[in-house]
Amino acid sequence: MVLLLFLVLFFVPESVVCQRPNPNGVEFNTSGNMYTSGSAYINNNGLIRLTNSTPQTTGQVFYNDQLRFKNSVNGTVSSFSTTFVFSIEFHNGIYGGYGIAFVICPTRDLSPTFPTTYLGLFNRSNMGDPKNHIVAVELDTKVDQQFEDKDANHVGIDINTLVSDTVALAGYYMDNGTFRSLLLNSGQPMQIWIEYDSKQKQINVTLHPLYVPKPKIPLLSLEKDLSPYLLELMYVGFTSTTGDLTASHYILGWTFKMNGTTPDIDPSRLPKIPRYHQPWIQSPNGILTISLTVSGVIILIILSLSLWLFLKRKKLLEVLEDWEVQFGPHRFAFKDLHIATKGFKDTEVLGKGGFGKVYKGTLPVSNVEIAVKMVSHDSRQGMREFIAEIATIGRLRHPNLVRLQGYCRHKGELYLVYDCMAKGSLDKFLYHQQTGNLDWSQRFKIIKDVASGLYYLHQQWVQVIIHRDIKPANILLDANMNAKLGDFGLAKLCDHGTDPQTSHVAGTLGYISPELSRTGKASTRSDVFAFGIVMLEIACGRKPILPRASQREMVLTDWVLECWENEDIMQVLDHKIGQEYVEEQAALVLKLGLFCSHPVAAIRPNMSSVIQLLDSVAQLPHNLLDIVQTREVHRGTEISGEAADSPESCSIAPLTFTESFVSHGR
Repeated sequence: MVLLLFLVLFFVPESVVCQRPNPNGVEFNTSGNMYTSGSAYINNNGLIRLTNSTPQTTGQVFYNDQLRFKNSVNGTVSSFSTTFVFSIEFHNGIYGGYGIAFVICPTRDLSPTFPTTYLGLFNRSNMGDPKNHIVAVELDTKVDQQFEDKDANHVGIDINTLVSDTVALAGYYMDNGTFRSLLLNSGQPMQIWIEYDSKQKQINVTLHPLYVPKPKIPLLSLEKDLSPYLLELMYVGFTSTTGDLTASHYILGWTFKMNGTTPDIDPSRLPKIPRYHQPWIQSPNGILTISLTVSGVIILIILSLSLWLFLKRKKLLEVLEDWEVQFGPHRFAFKDLHIATKGFKDTEVLGKGGFGKVYKGTLPVSNVEIAVKMVSHDSRQGMREFIAEIATIGRLRHPNLVRLQGYCRHKGELYLVYDCMAKGSLDKFLYHQQTGNLDWSQRFKIIKDVASGLYYLHQQWVQVIIHRDIKPANILLDANMNAKLGDFGLAKLCDHGTDPQTSHVAGTLGYISPELSRTGKASTRSDVFAFGIVMLEIACGRKPILPRASQREMVLTDWVLECWENEDIMQVLDHKIGQEYVEEQAALVLKLGLFCSHPVAAIRPNMSSVIQLLDSVAQLPHNLLDIVQTREVHRGTEISGEAADSPESCSIAPLTFTESFVSHGR
């Protein structure tokens, strides 16, 4: 059953709406429609205040009745949509409370919960417990490393824990894709939309200023089936907390609807926000006056030290300052990284490259394993590549991309901190006997994992990302042998629908596409070329070029094609695989590898087509052998990289989709 509730006690089916009350002044919490606890209070104008100037407190407001979220017969969760207007005002300048969480939970009594960082949702013992059945969206204004917070101004989607499934800096995307940041604790009213599509199994969260129309591009998107987490009947509401320092957390208006789009909120009907008045001694003017009176000498000393530090590190600060303001992933203390890596000992080195060394480490206190890439200031990758890597992957979240936890700057050295990939890089498994052998199922899964990560970079993120250095050394394996694409030092970004080409050759010999070596212009199709080579390399267990091999086997693609033409393509498989493999899968990988590594960029499939082929929801062109046999690019008939994404640029037989794909989609 879905309800619509106004503070004026006007009832309409299928939505819950909280706005201004009628002139009779009926209080929200005495109307029988809302339940409050802790410091929460609803005034005569319908303004919900979750917290006040009381330290170490929790305030919670719930709609008084349970809503039916799940079908009791088939267990499916209904779609829902909600929007609310909120305001957060710190009482002590830049320091204050911990933010607001919109929550769906099985009970209105969440005790025993802790205030401060736990937002009134959990305590130390039940964090992450699947019995919680809590789904929340947090508006977090504090940094807490135990919850993997990357800044003090972010929005996250939480399921049974405050370690968010996905998180983003608070802000919104304009229609042209430009990102505008917002300060959650500014005291200004902002509007947020939370929408769940049960068919797509996707949660979208969109944030924007109150008087700006709802953006078309959501701030957060999470593909997640909520049926395991939500019960049949659940409560909806808000929770907020304060610590030693306090803040006012307000809800000005709220609408909620099951199985449909919730009505928008009329800003003209919203109540006014009362402003908090500090005692003079705690006010900014009072603090400033006292500081100027008694701290003049200290200020001069601080200014002198700041000037000295600025002159010493001027070059480093100039390069990174603007970037840090815009992206700002978590910054680690050098002391913690020094302890984690045992003083950057050589015994902790995982690998080396043009940028410097990568060390294994364990963070103090949390005991989380990390990998630390140390980028020397004068390395041949240098500052430009360092910034590119942080700016790119600092905002990416995908299970098949190595996650960047943060960074550190110390005495001219730059450090990137990643999740530690316990099994190391793929090339060690392919070419180092002591590392261990990969069976066919592991190899096929690695190929699908890398394809999924590359599809996200090319077609699913808000911008197109060209990796430009896809090879086994940049494919890392976690403890469960899940493959993740890493090393974004050469990555380039561009907007969807624009020409995604760069201006100079970058990458590794053997994986560089013909058009890239000729023109120096990389595109998503040059990434597909490298991925095709990697597919063949994984299946065949050998490198793309073997200078000392026979003329027949020297170039991997030529050898595989020749064996296919001789109807004996299986002879190229790595002998270490043995006989335990699926022949149809092996043939698909080898043929698709040749398809992706075709010299003509326009003939190569894009990554969405590759995913469909690997998932067996599409079939290779029936004349693929004829297509890949045409591997010579003749002068005058060459199809350039600019036409790579044009459907008119080649005449390949279209992919054939199976019935399951056409009927149900991906």
